Amino acid sequence: MKSTIAATLVMQLCLLLLGCGSGVDVSGSSSSGGSSTGSSSSSSSGGSTSSSSSSSSSSSSGGSTSSSSSSGGSAPVAPSITTQPADQSVVVGQTATFTVTASGTAPLSYQWRKGGTSISGATAASYTTPAAILADDATTFQVVVTNSAGGVTSRSAKLTVAPVTVPTRGIDVPTYKNDLSRSGQNLSETSLTVANVASATFGLLRLLPVDGKVDAQPLYLSKLAIGAGFSNAVFVATEHGSVYAFDSDSGAVLWHVSLIGAGETPSDTRGCGQVTPEIGITSTPVIDRNAGAHGTIYVVAMSIDGTSKYHQRLHALDVTTGAELLNGPVEITASYPTTGTATSTFDPKSYEERAALLLLNGTIYTSWTSHCDITPYGGWVISFSQTTLARNGVLNIAANSNAGPAIWMAGGGPAADTAGNIYVLSANGAFETTMDANGFPNRGDFGNSFLKISNAGAGLSVLDYFAMSNEVDESSKDLDLGSGGGMLLPDLMDSTSKVRHLMVGAGKDGNIYVVDRDSMGKFNANANSNYQTLNSVLPGGIWSTPAYFNGTVYYGPVSGTLKAFPISNARLAATPQSQSSTSFTYPGTAPSVSANGTANGIVWAHENTGTAVLHAYDATNLAHELYNSNQAAANRDHFGAGNKYITPTVADGKVFVGTTNGVAVFGLLH
Repeated sequence: MKSTIAATLVMQLCLLLLGCGSGVDVSGSSSSGGSSTGSSSSSSSGGSTSSSSSSSSSSSSGGSTSSSSSSGGSAPVAPSITTQPADQSVVVGQTATFTVTASGTAPLSYQWRKGGTSISGATAASYTTPAAILADDATTFQVVVTNSAGGVTSRSAKLTVAPVTVPTRGIDVPTYKNDLSRSGQNLSETSLTVANVASATFGLLRLLPVDGKVDAQPLYLSKLAIGAGFSNAVFVATEHGSVYAFDSDSGAVLWHVSLIGAGETPSDTRGCGQVTPEIGITSTPVIDRNAGAHGTIYVVAMSIDGTSKYHQRLHALDVTTGAELLNGPVEITASYPTTGTATSTFDPKSYEERAALLLLNGTIYTSWTSHCDITPYGGWVISFSQTTLARNGVLNIAANSNAGPAIWMAGGGPAADTAGNIYVLSANGAFETTMDANGFPNRGDFGNSFLKISNAGAGLSVLDYFAMSNEVDESSKDLDLGSGGGMLLPDLMDSTSKVRHLMVGAGKDGNIYVVDRDSMGKFNANANSNYQTLNSVLPGGIWSTPAYFNGTVYYGPVSGTLKAFPISNARLAATPQSQSSTSFTYPGTAPSVSANGTANGIVWAHENTGTAVLHAYDATNLAHELYNSNQAAANRDHFGAGNKYITPTVADGKVFVGTTNGVAVFGLLH
């Protein structure tokens, strides 16, 4: 009897505390693991014990405990955390990821909290924050893990957010030839010197492949914040209508977008062989690093749709992603009054934007040329608000002509002075030798002219001009002044101590013309009235743009040598001070210059031969060639076929050269 009572008490205690099954016999003998007979014994206290897997034993106090099944299952185990979320540190703009590892009976549920408040949708074992801002610094994150048996809360993990430490920037090249004067000079180049630019230490680093010809000059932004890091980014536009951003150090594509609309293709050649085999993006874009959230690149692209309708569109793209901004793009349209009540209308199929874009005081300026000399065409300058892309100005310098002049300038961009005036060179075309009361052509057509134009805020109009005395004759012979681009010189003092504001330009006739921007000279049928003319100093003519450095103007005529003309007392020397040994085939060369202040001046020039050649010359003596890409053995530095109107871009120790299918990157060989 005592043993029976003892066995019963042991069984009840086991059931209450451990959830034992029928493996203990109330008679005192343990079973071998099989089930009991199904009978139950009641204790003296009135409790009962059932060996059935589905029944429960009630204590005298009314509680119950479920017994384990005869198959060996167990009760659910509440969650416990085996790996706690760790503290995280990021900089502004980065994300942080918190992770927990927990055990317990599945399924486990997770709910992350930020500062004690549940985060919507944060219900996984890890949580990644949005891009951090400074206000997130010192915020805590924890997670509650639950299941059917209970729950547990993790430690609070701390997020530390530091401000972005912007690395020291190098030089940017955001526009054609570096600046609004179109000088082509980079005076902040500290890596490339006259000593280390040699084939033993300098050469081709890589080729950046793209989907079409590169006629636009590559642009460059130093230490551009992209994602969680910084890139020295080079921007490339193609005639296939694409824009690329590359990391110039690794060659990685940062982004690539096509600006050709759905169902459209780049334009055909319009029967002209000057831009082939397609026309997409011809002109050099322009970048404003401070526009928009991250910076903006402005681009004009041409295309044709399925109904054979041609389009010219202005795009504004985020420099970090290539995304369209400002609800762009916008179609480029315009009209302009002619004599009487008539108007001239801009027809997108009749034009290409050859000249580079100009960004000046919040306005984007586009300027337009014809396809060859295929009529009808005019000479349009059309401007747009930088912040809205709304058109805000129109000028046609051939409003009463159906055969120009247009604005070519060999890819050179309109220049601008500090007062906000704009300067272009026009091509051959109509010019009325009958003057109005102000000494301007009486019908407003300005063939073969230097033009000073007011900005959009003042209303686009010609303020002053200079045309050669033989303009009509040269126009009739297709001797364009505007086959080359113009350049503004820095303020110079003449022999009488007067400060001069000068502009240089040259075209097909081989002369260099210098005009005073304060009084350009207008037209005199008997003799030129400009500031200075250097006759026949550029045999072969100019289809390129000049460069300036340290008191010297550099020109590269067709089938001629690269020449350096020093300036003294605000006048160019009558003959070049030095010249290269190499002669440059069509279209000559459009040089650029790198230097560290006035030291280590290097003139860079592209040669348009079957195999393109990059040349580097000592800026103080062009007879001293430092390097060319044919010098290294085994064609190490060859970079493909030549292309016309190419200006090398120099920035942060690298030289970027457009090709027929990409951009060649040169630099020091490490």
